[in-house]
Amino acid sequence: MAPVQTYQNHRRYLPLLHFVIQPILVINVVVEILRLNKYPTLYHVWLVVVALAILVFTFVARSMSLSAQNRTIRLEERLRLASLMPEGQRARIDELTAGQLIGLRFASDEEAAELAQRCLAGELKGPGDVKRAVKSWRADHLRV
Repeated sequence: MAPVQTYQNHRRYLPLLHFVIQPILVINVVVEILRLNKYPTLYHVWLVVVALAILVFTFVARSMSLSAQNRTIRLEERLRLASLMPEGQRARIDELTAGQLIGLRFASDEEAAELAQRCLAGELKGPGDVKRAVKSWRADHLRV
């Protein structure tokens, strides 16, 4: 069973990526730079470029998967809010920013509409503000 999720522990780390692969690739970049310093040839410049490209690729790949998931979250939250908000407020759902919608995914159904209205009023600006305002946390253990 997953631990109880809160604002303090909701960030997701992928141990293999964050604590094994990326540190190894950072070390590889450092090793290749040191080797280039010792043997300043075009070949060693190329090795540094390739090492940097592989390291950057891990960040870009993670970013792309998070962007795809954020698009899905935005759609899910718009649909959820359409069923939770008063009819007169539903037309304003599209005014919520992506960050606000992403933050609202942690709000329970009972408080989501009220938090959305606070966002629309300008009281809650970004995802962090929304997440901190959630009283009844709805866990998301499926985050990429």
